[in-house]
Amino acid sequence: MPTTMLRRVLSGALIALSPIIAIAQQQPPEPRDTRTAAHMPTAEEIKNPPASWIDKDTGHRIVRLTNEPGSASFYFNVNAYTPDGNEMIYTTREGISVLDLRTFKVRQVVQGHVRAIIVGHKTPSVFYLKPEENALYSTNVDTGVTRMLGKVPPHGNIATVNADETLAAGTYDEVDAPDKQYGNPPVAGKTEQAHPLEQPANKGEMMVRRLAARIPLVLYTLNLNNGKVTPLLHSTDWVNHLLFSPSDPQLLMYCHEGPWQAVDRLWTIHTDGTHNQLMHQRHMGMEIAGHEFWGWDGETIYYDLQTPKGQDFFLASINLQTDERVWYHLERNEWSIHFNVSKDGSLFTGDGGDPGQVAKAPDGEWIELFHPERINNTGIANKDLVQPGVLHAERVVNMSKHNYTLEPNVSFTPDQKMVIFRSNMFGPTYVFGVEVARAKP
Repeated sequence: MPTTMLRRVLSGALIALSPIIAIAQQQPPEPRDTRTAAHMPTAEEIKNPPASWIDKDTGHRIVRLTNEPGSASFYFNVNAYTPDGNEMIYTTREGISVLDLRTFKVRQVVQGHVRAIIVGHKTPSVFYLKPEENALYSTNVDTGVTRMLGKVPPHGNIATVNADETLAAGTYDEVDAPDKQYGNPPVAGKTEQAHPLEQPANKGEMMVRRLAARIPLVLYTLNLNNGKVTPLLHSTDWVNHLLFSPSDPQLLMYCHEGPWQAVDRLWTIHTDGTHNQLMHQRHMGMEIAGHEFWGWDGETIYYDLQTPKGQDFFLASINLQTDERVWYHLERNEWSIHFNVSKDGSLFTGDGGDPGQVAKAPDGEWIELFHPERINNTGIANKDLVQPGVLHAERVVNMSKHNYTLEPNVSFTPDQKMVIFRSNMFGPTYVFGVEVARAKP
């Protein structure tokens, strides 16, 4: 598309949606730090953060798993664990390191400025991008063997790797879109944020502008054996948050990104470009669904559901084999930015949120465990109806010293004994784990 024509298209889209943009710009900025002075870390805590402690408010033991300031666990729905479940990969300012979950010993496996993507489900390999080369690499964390797997298309990114490690998936813009004006997601590790883990102050406005821009893009796969790029979907919608099923190598989940109330977000597509399907149909104005993630079986998709936005809260799921839908209800103070599920599906966890988040929770700054309960149906039985449930919350970490500009991003270890999260409660970011079992006196 010629540059002049592209500018006209983008300009027209922005003019058409200018009332929405104006509303977003008129809204007061979200609080950047809701902590009181009493909850700020002390100089001693910043200098010498504790290695472990028992939370006096919850009775659960918390362990600081990393020593490197600026170290961080993976995004909540991205696999960080080796296939045997014994090791966890995390990032540092110097590269990528691995933590032995049995001994808590660490070692660096990738050095330099790279962007970690995911840990393989088949081999103990971490996949990552080298931004200076715009190329995808893998390193076996046990042997150290490193391979260059393919080049990322211009204006593109890689987001996920499939279950048998034969394909990666990402998106690329079909035009040279202006990143700063429209807030495109980082390309191959590039970021304009002060810290790549922190949420930008103008995130809401940025998302409105990016959606309005209608930048032509392609959802594609990259063959990890020969580097071949295969387009799956052409769109002027903003496509984001790609994540392969951990068990089905041909099944890819993605989202239509933007303000959640303005998009039908959750979709799946097969790697041959067929079966492009919406996973949650909206039934109410201002209903929102998002922050989707796979269950460990690769057959169930879970997501945050609010009916409507900021008012009533559910952790919802759909099983792709049976089409069964379950909605677990939870209270405002129990809502979390991200949820996750244990390997056997018996427990959920959430990372909470401060009053500046969508739930506006006055007392939501906790890492929580959730014990699910299905509600017994004594009425009309219909397999097409949503199955009701409720989550019973158990607080495990007081996060009042955490600045939620950095999202904690919880996940269960494969043995289900610990919930992993990142936090800046002592100043710099570190990786922490809280034991699921309450500490013995």
